[in-house]
Amino acid sequence: MAEPESQVVALATLLLHCQSVDQLARTGVVPPERLRTTMLVLLDQSYQGALAQCRAADHLHLGLELLEPFLRGEQRSLGPEVLRYMVGILYLQRRLLRDTATRQRIYAGIEHAGNQAKLFSPKHDNVIANVAQCYQDTLGKYHFRIQVRGESGFLRQPAVADRVRCMLFAAVRAAVLWHQAGGRRWHLMLRRRALLVQAHSLKSRI
Repeated sequence: MAEPESQVVALATLLLHCQSVDQLARTGVVPPERLRTTMLVLLDQSYQGALAQCRAADHLHLGLELLEPFLRGEQRSLGPEVLRYMVGILYLQRRLLRDTATRQRIYAGIEHAGNQAKLFSPKHDNVIANVAQCYQDTLGKYHFRIQVRGESGFLRQPAVADRVRCMLFAAVRAAVLWHQAGGRRWHLMLRRRALLVQAHSLKSRI
């Protein structure tokens, strides 16, 4: 069943995670609260629970600031790397949809990290490292892998590399949520106006 508002929430979250990958690659950091919300989105394996995490006011507002220009056709507003990451994420989401075995490994890995987060915190280094390893062991095994570009000095740091993988993982999670809400690739071409109206309405309420 199509859920237009949930589609917009998921798309906005996807774009914010892609931008966060770019920010980490270029600067080595993202705001701690953004990282925390991102990890909560990723660690909550229920559809409604993850969407609720996506609706965190600051997180959603930033995502909508990216989504609205994109829906207006201003793709340059995202920057070439963020747009490239988005395209790659949507490909991985479709690939994962057909791969039950990898999905099961992801569920197990995320469940383990979620239990660990209850003992420490969602953005504890050990939790982040375990989620990043899960990404490498699952999506990172596909022939197609997203190549992250940025400052090599940052990307060679294990802590930064782990955060980049978590952001990519969370972007895939948002793409899955978008699909579960009824979102399809062709909507990004033929239903942009309707999605933009929904985004405006949602933004006015946060």
